[in-house]
Amino acid sequence: MASSASSIFIQIRQQPKINHVFEYNSCSITRHNTDIVAGSKPNCRLSLRSSPPCKIQPIRSAHRPHIGLESHEEKQQSLDNSPPLKIAILGFGNFGQFMAKGIQRQGHIVLATSRSDYSDYCRDNGMVFFRNVEEMCEEQPDVILICSSILSMESIVRAIPIHKLGPDTMFVDMLSVKQFPRNLFMEVLSSKFGIVCTHPMFGPESGKNGWGKLPFVYDKVRISNAVQQRKCNQFLSIFEKEDCEMVEMSCEEHDRHAAGSQFITHTIGRILSHLDIESTPINTKGYETLLELTENTVSDSFDLYYGLFMYNMNASEQIENLDRAFETVKQKLFGRLHDMLRKQIVERVPMNSKENGKELVSAGKSSKHGSPLFLPNSQDMSDVSSFSSLAPPKSPKKQPSQTRREEDSNRVQRTGM
Repeated sequence: MASSASSIFIQIRQQPKINHVFEYNSCSITRHNTDIVAGSKPNCRLSLRSSPPCKIQPIRSAHRPHIGLESHEEKQQSLDNSPPLKIAILGFGNFGQFMAKGIQRQGHIVLATSRSDYSDYCRDNGMVFFRNVEEMCEEQPDVILICSSILSMESIVRAIPIHKLGPDTMFVDMLSVKQFPRNLFMEVLSSKFGIVCTHPMFGPESGKNGWGKLPFVYDKVRISNAVQQRKCNQFLSIFEKEDCEMVEMSCEEHDRHAAGSQFITHTIGRILSHLDIESTPINTKGYETLLELTENTVSDSFDLYYGLFMYNMNASEQIENLDRAFETVKQKLFGRLHDMLRKQIVERVPMNSKENGKELVSAGKSSKHGSPLFLPNSQDMSDVSSFSSLAPPKSPKKQPSQTRREEDSNRVQRTGM
């Protein structure tokens, strides 16, 4: 047996009734001559018998996973050692630039193309801008990231020269609806491309102070091999490192939840914008929230709001629910008001005593101006201006020409007779 400071080499010959037990940190086993190399730092127990094969029994530890399983730290280290992704952003408007900054913060390469020219912006921020998607695809990006509007996505995706892309390119969208882009990707893309549908539940306004604790929803729609898995993990790690709240969710479930939250939020904000609500000297916290909601929603384009409605099959149902809810609130308000008015009118006339009624009638007759129950007599109303009889209207004075016409008409009638 020979030993060194770093490892121990043991050779076991085939002899009966040999039992060796020692501790090791890491080991490699070869069947040839039953040679075993073990590390010197112990935290695991190895039990060998003379009859092969060897049996490895790891000690259960809270600080080290089972042999053969990749820990979170090892996975993260593997991602850190991977080369940076080359991410091509299609749709480099406000939102695309916002995403590009976060991607760049995590050390990845940003390529961009858009209808407008952002070459100066990209040059000033260490990014590469392409005037057309064909040139960009020739750069063989690892990820195609769609940051366009919902309404323009289909035309953009169908215009991508897919034949210029390398195998295992990942396609990722960041639209506010999820079933529509998933179905479009599945229709247009061949099986050699990976698909991940995502939705950052924040934007340039809500994420201007950082992405920490903001939800990032994703659905791994199609991951076919280890290369796509690595690229997918690298891409998602961008948002993990930005401390987003990572939420894995199916596209169907996302759209169901989004219709009841995001779409309703935008709808209420749009309604309030048509009321022209303004800040007052006595704003409450709730009113401040409504003002902020209105400002945030109208800052987004109407195309975004229309896309939320048009491309989410659950949105129409939410519009109907909102309409019914508003009618319910109105009925409660006006129903209570109607009951109060009827009660006030009925209680003015006491119904439980005939004598009280007679007394009120006699009191009304003796009073010059009547009672609350009866109007005054006409002869007693001369000095009550609001009930004074109006003088009969005076006949309008006839014009001379009108008088002459009437006389001529009468003369003709008498002559005719």
